[in-house]
Amino acid sequence: MSRITGESSANGGGPPVQKLSLVVSEQAVVEGATEILKVIRPDWCRDNVRFKLFTDGITNKLVGCFKQPSEGTDTAETPEPEDVVLIRVYGNKTDLLIDRRKETENIQLLHRHGYAPALYATFANGLAYQYVPGVTLTPDTCQNDAVWPLVARRMAQMHRVQPDGPTNPKPDLPAKLDQFLRLVPDRFTDPHKDERVWKVFPSVAQLRKEFEELYGRLLATDSPVVFCHNDLLLGNVIYDERNARVTFIDYEYAGPNHQAFDIGNHFTEFAGIDEIDYGRYPTPEFQRRWLRVYLQEYGKGTPVTDVAVQRLYVQVNQYALASHFLWSIWALIQAEHSTIDFDFVQFGATRFLEYRQRKDNFLALRCDDD
Repeated sequence: MSRITGESSANGGGPPVQKLSLVVSEQAVVEGATEILKVIRPDWCRDNVRFKLFTDGITNKLVGCFKQPSEGTDTAETPEPEDVVLIRVYGNKTDLLIDRRKETENIQLLHRHGYAPALYATFANGLAYQYVPGVTLTPDTCQNDAVWPLVARRMAQMHRVQPDGPTNPKPDLPAKLDQFLRLVPDRFTDPHKDERVWKVFPSVAQLRKEFEELYGRLLATDSPVVFCHNDLLLGNVIYDERNARVTFIDYEYAGPNHQAFDIGNHFTEFAGIDEIDYGRYPTPEFQRRWLRVYLQEYGKGTPVTDVAVQRLYVQVNQYALASHFLWSIWALIQAEHSTIDFDFVQFGATRFLEYRQRKDNFLALRCDDD
């Protein structure tokens, strides 16, 4: 772990973001978090700080740093956000996949709009940011009638955000897929992984050809390019029941992309991660209700027609295929490089097989279907 040095930068009108040179070891996350707190929370007494390691993520390590309440305080109460700091340590070699500078810009942009937590500091292999009260979604709660409309509206609001830069940005999807394919090893270091991968997946050249054909079909649906999260798995949605609101977190892959990709990607995540069950993929009836709420918010009250809902329904399900394809390739890269205890080969194979199973039916959908 290196010595802390750093500087600060503007944070959209909030406290400046500290830029630290610290490198935090994945095997010493708490020790690294302690050093970061000395800079961003210098008034916290070290003896009164507690740490909680979160184990849900499959890309990064996350630790919550809690300031213990004063004596006489009801410890059963939810901690105040300013008394909790979250510190995320990037997974091994994830810099191959993610533009970290762009990630911090995205967080700051969306924080200005009230859609993302505040960023406190960046360090060489991670960042520290604001705690958001609530719980992450589960395969059960994501279809709860008190929850899903909040997600639909928040996604629509995010899709209306106008980032700095080109007024007609190119979608991230084709470039990101090309980047991922270039990173898939010809042969995996672990012979057992290598055997398992190539039993399911065709060659990289065939994968590239497959995606080019798929993307050509998707472009014909004319899904608009908007500012997308691009990774709205259930663990990246925080539900605050007390205040009836949701917050999206982890903007590692955020950027301009097809509107339907972001929604379709979210729907594929209803299946879960640890025990994937694609029987949980939302029904057409649920999707149409969800999409109507989304369009009402996205159009700022403009009347939503059945035709508009059906059009988006077709786009979303067809772009869900691209989501399966993208994350199956991502999983192959993680299988080679990640140090996190997770079966990335199985995850990638499951998503790729789901892509194949759904492909013909989804591509056969038409906007004039009943």
